[in-house]
Formats: sequence, C-alpha cells, structure tokens
Amino acid sequence: MLPLPAFIVDIFVSSTFMKASPQLTVPRPTADPITLEVIRHGIVSITDQIDANIARTAFSPYIYEYKDFAVGLVSADGELIAQCTGGMPVFVADSVGMAVRDGLAVYGRERLQHGDVLLCNHAAIQGQHLNNTVMYTPIYAGAGSGSLVGFFAINVHWIDIGGITPRSSDIFMEGLQLRSIKLWSKGEPIQEVYRIIENNTRFPVELLGDIAAQHAGCILGRDLTQSLAEKYGVETFLAVVKAMLDQSEAAARERIRRIPDGQYSYETFFDNDGETDDALPIRVKVIIESDEMTVDYSGIAEQVRGCINSGYYGGGRTTARVAFKYLIANEEPANEGTFRPLKLILPEGKILSAHPTAPMGNYSQPFPTVIDAIIKALEHALPERVTGAHFGTFSGVRFRGKRDNGTPFDCHDSGHGGWGACATHDGAGPFRTMAHGDTRIIPVELQESMYPYRIVEFSLRENSGGPGRFRGGLGYRKRYEILGHCDLQAMFDRVKYPPWGVHGGKAGQSGQITVIKKSGDQEILYKSKAYPLEPGDSIIVETGGGGGYGSPHDRKRELLERDLRRGYVSVEAARRDYGIAIERTR
Repeated sequence: MLPLPAFIVDIFVSSTFMKASPQLTVPRPTADPITLEVIRHGIVSITDQIDANIARTAFSPYIYEYKDFAVGLVSADGELIAQCTGGMPVFVADSVGMAVRDGLAVYGRERLQHGDVLLCNHAAIQGQHLNNTVMYTPIYAGAGSGSLVGFFAINVHWIDIGGITPRSSDIFMEGLQLRSIKLWSKGEPIQEVYRIIENNTRFPVELLGDIAAQHAGCILGRDLTQSLAEKYGVETFLAVVKAMLDQSEAAARERIRRIPDGQYSYETFFDNDGETDDALPIRVKVIIESDEMTVDYSGIAEQVRGCINSGYYGGGRTTARVAFKYLIANEEPANEGTFRPLKLILPEGKILSAHPTAPMGNYSQPFPTVIDAIIKALEHALPERVTGAHFGTFSGVRFRGKRDNGTPFDCHDSGHGGWGACATHDGAGPFRTMAHGDTRIIPVELQESMYPYRIVEFSLRENSGGPGRFRGGLGYRKRYEILGHCDLQAMFDRVKYPPWGVHGGKAGQSGQITVIKKSGDQEILYKSKAYPLEPGDSIIVETGGGGGYGSPHDRKRELLERDLRRGYVSVEAARRDYGIAIERTR
C-alpha cells in the first residue's frame, strides 16, 4: 500500500499557531481590473455550465434531479479556485482539492498528462463515504505541450459502489476504495477499471451513465478552461487566479476583524449513532483573535461504532468551512483564499477526525448540527448575523427492494425542512440542510413512475416553525401509500434536542415518521435499518421546522394574522405560543 502523504497525517492538536497575522491589504493584481473580472466570472460560468450539463445528461435521478454532485476548478497545487454556484457545500469545501492533492502526491506532475482522468474516493484522503467519488483531469494551456494551470474536478455521489449496506462496522464493508487511480490514460479509457466498477455495483446501467456524464463534464470543463487561459495568456490567467485568492483572503480577514476578540462556546447533542441510544456531545469553541477565526473541536464526541464518522478533511474542516462561509464570507466566493483565515483544533479520533477504517456510510448526518452549533456559539458576538437552528437532520426516507421483474431498486427521498429565523425575517423553507446546498426534491411524478408507492399528500406542516418575533421556517408533511414489498430505512435526528431559537426565540418542532400498517396499527419511527413494508401500508413523513428569533410576544399582530390565514400557525398555537387570541380567517 502506498504511504499516506504528509498532509493527511498533519493533524493540528495545539493552539500554538493561533497568532494574529499582520493586517492584509487587498493586493494589486498584475492584470487590469476588467480582465480580472472577466476571467473571475468566466471561471465560475464554466463550472456552472458543467453543472447544468451533468444534470442534463446523468442517468440516475439522484444526480439529474436531486443534484448530489459539485463541480470545481482546482489549481496546479490542489487549491480550490472556484466552484459551481449550486454545488454541494460538503463536496467543494474541499473534497475536490483533497483528491487532486493526493493524485499529485501519488503520481507527481511528471506522470500526469493531457487526457488522463483520475478517480478518488479513498476514506483516508477525503474522509467521507465511498459513494462520493471525485473525477478530475489536468488542464494544460499555452504553447507546445503547455503548462499545467490546474485541474477540472467533479465530485459525484455514485448511487452504488458495492458494499453490504451504509450501516456498516468498518469502511471495508462499504464498497470499493479507489485511491487516485487512472480511469483514462492519454485520452484512452482503461477498460479494466471500467469492468471493475461495472461488476461491483447493483445498478451498472445507471452508474455507468452517471460516470459518462461526469467524464464528459471533466473534459468539456478542461477544454473551456484551457481556451480561457490561452485567450488572455497563461501568465495573465495565473496572475488573476492568485489575485482572486488573495482578495478573497483579505475580504474574509476584514470581516473577522469586526468581531470582538474572545472565545465563544456552545454545547448541544446529536441523538445517537444509530447503534446505541447514547447521545453524542457536540461541543464547539470559536476563538476570534485579530483577523483569524479558530474552531476548536476538542470537546466533540469521540469516534463511534455507528457509521456517522468522517475524516479530518471531510468532516471537521468541511463543517468549519461551511459555517465560516455562512457567518463570515457569505458574499465571497468559495475558494482557498476565503478559508485561509480559518484554523482548526481537532485531535485525531473524534467523530469528525475518525481513523480511515472507521465506518462512514452516513458520515454527514451530524454535519447540520455541528454547523448550527458553531453559528449558535457566536449568538452574542454577531447578533445580526446568527439565526435560529434549522431543522438540521437528513430526514432520510429510503425504500429498498425488488421490482416484479427481479431488478433491484433503491430510492432515497431525503426530507426538506424549515430553516431558522433571523434578525430581519422569518425562516425559509422547506429546504435541504446547510450541508446540501440546492439539492432538490425529486418530483413526485418521477418517483411514482419508478418506485412502488404513491404519494397522496404533500403539504406544509402547521406549527412546525419555532415561535419568535420572527418565526422559524416550516417543515412538510408527506404521505406515501405502499404498493409493493420493500424495506424502509429512516434517518431522523434532532428529536431529543430540537432546533433551538436565538435571542428569546423558541425551538422548532422535530420530525418523525408514522407507519400505518394495513391492519390499522401505528408506530413512530426515527431511525430504522430495514423496516419491512407491504402493499396497503402507509407512512407519513413529517419534517422539522426552524428555530425562532426574538421573543414570540414581540411578533407583529399582522404577521400572526397572515400565518393563520395561510395555515402556517393554528389558532391554538397563536394563543399558546404568542399570547394572542385570533380566530382563523380566510
């Protein structure tokens, strides 16, 4: 086995690096400002174009409808330069860069050539479940054989890569591990690798179709980026990239300097790891010192037996970066420069820095709770920026079984819920979590045409948003009628510790699944590995709402009357939570 590169084991466990950096001024680019902006926006437009192309050409609805992928441009050294505007945050912050850095460590620049296409999903590198597979290709531009100007990289959730089940006891049960291997060499496919993949998946047609879309995206993205670099000159292109990263760094540091220096903490809990019923501590500390922000995860839960672990780069760094982007750099592009002022303290062996062999099948389930905890820690330091917690759970509903013709099906219908309210308006939603970006609900008509159930109700969930001066966003209520035999896997959290409010706002409601058997018996589920369903059964999925902002007694009467008219809040809840007696009007 190849030795791990040094950056994989470089885990920071001390705070000796936490020194205030000198004030950074916005660097003067070597290109003129107009050229800089043209190239800056051109790079992002390329990633957005590839994003649209993948959604248009992929085979599985998990990609073309749900959009479980992300597109990125990475520098020749593995630094994230740009990402598509709608990409999965947990992918490009920064699994694409990590994969490229590992490829450079394994092959070196001299063994990476035009036409090479590489794959990486290795847990020791990316720290996420094995379905998340990065494909990337080098970009050469300029005269002759050209100079290496970067890599075009796409992370796609492969719908199946073997393994027994996501509920595993170690990473080896979860499927193929592909550590920086070539899928194409000098423009030619390596058929042996394709055969390995094809014969280690339950859904070869869909997966190979998605891989073809992913490959086409890499090649087109490479060619478009090469053309952009050659149009303005490689030297100018690289100078603009450097200026982009430096400017993003300067802007992020300026925002941090506005926050009072200090240490800010919050503690909450994740319900359990799916194997025991023990709550897991989510303790975070945020340290602001001059123009740097450090997230200290020393008090977070240790690695667990359940498959909700993640690695240092795919877990701890990812969650810190998403929260940092939300709080500090929401108007800045997501690139390596933006994240330079962000530091981590994260000992090895935690739930977010697990060992490479730890089970990671459902690695990202704790992420929304961790991100919300970082935001909550800064409640009083950034009173106008923080929000109530969002519903913060995957609300996963997964149906597995076989069709009448014997072919398997696997449908993961993730829930959308309410986001927290803020200082100026009610919470949004239903949306996916902060860890998901713009992943969408798979249309009902498509689900019913592919899977053995019918959806007979799909509505907003009354009273699910946390009361407050501004109310938390609403979850939804969805009822499925089961038409064929299948197993249900449920993944709900935030039940014991519902989405909290801020500045006096109240918590939103937690989510749940109600199973109604054809006999009439009912059962409430939150987590289940394989609950058997049969024709005639029904399930009702209710997703959580977001936390409120400010005291409910400060809510304007006209806003509450509007909520009553629209069915967001009941008459009883208006009286109980807001202290106002209003009859519902239409």
